[in-house]
Amino acid sequence: MRKSWKNLLAASLACTTLVGFSATASAAYSLSEEVKAPTPALKQAAQIGVLVHSTPELQDLENKDAIVVMSFGTTYKETRAKTIEATVADIQAAHPGVKVVTAFTSHIIIDRIQAKEGIKYPTPEEALEQLQEEGYTRVALTSLDVIPGMEYAYDTAVFNLYKNNFKKMTMGEPLMYWMGQEEQRDDVLDFVNALKYELKDAKLAKDEAVLFMAHGTPHPANAYYPVINSRFHLTNPPMRNAYVYTVEGWPGLTEAIHRLKRKGFKKVLLVPIMMVAGDHATNDMAGDEPDSHKSILEKEGFKVRTYLHGLGENPEIRKLYVARANEAWDVLQAK
Repeated sequence: MRKSWKNLLAASLACTTLVGFSATASAAYSLSEEVKAPTPALKQAAQIGVLVHSTPELQDLENKDAIVVMSFGTTYKETRAKTIEATVADIQAAHPGVKVVTAFTSHIIIDRIQAKEGIKYPTPEEALEQLQEEGYTRVALTSLDVIPGMEYAYDTAVFNLYKNNFKKMTMGEPLMYWMGQEEQRDDVLDFVNALKYELKDAKLAKDEAVLFMAHGTPHPANAYYPVINSRFHLTNPPMRNAYVYTVEGWPGLTEAIHRLKRKGFKKVLLVPIMMVAGDHATNDMAGDEPDSHKSILEKEGFKVRTYLHGLGENPEIRKLYVARANEAWDVLQAK
């Protein structure tokens, strides 16, 4: 039976690694007590999971708490409302009376939305500076990223650059982080199980394969995508006809086509697994241009359907994002 995060955190289950870390399940790692004089570099290396920082000289300030939800963003207004805004609304509903701010990490998207819609989304840096001006002293940062890749690296950089400006700051995890190692939960398996909700509406035929299109990244976190492929057979019942491929990483569409042909599939359903169904889903995946994924698959002899919905439209996915925000909030509230 999988233990809850709060139970694991309370129990502080630990196992020592070669460098002397102790694992506090699902929340963060802490250094082993055997490490008597940890250097600043070792302390920073041990920051895994939910990040937390308290600034000693600000501890006399009164607590005034806020949540900042960070997302890459999208210029597609309709999918933004169904995905990002819907997820932020669920996080707000879980924290009534708490100030919740949405910040976009894509500066280009921020500028385009402002020019087209007259709406100005703040960057995470701007959001934190505004909160500080308004007298907020404790902030929980949470992310709508799917994996801990380049965008999540931006989020954690913001945490490290601004943490000393506040009495206390926490930084939550992306949708997928833990893989079941050392008594941690398996976020990848939870993610795959949540994808089944999308397939209910898609009405997948028994002889039809589903290709989940991810973004892909040059960051080492691209390794999450092959891990997703490894989890499909662990669901109950197993998803033996599901595969992940990426637009800008590995495995790509070429690898996916080889797998489909080896398995003898003739029908394919294309489904994006990005937070929003934006440009990649609408054009790269489902477009009518000769170089779209749909067109390439059709040229290879497959009968193709597309399912244009972002992850944020999936209520099971939104529940996972709310859980990540709750973890960051709980650590912020912990003494």
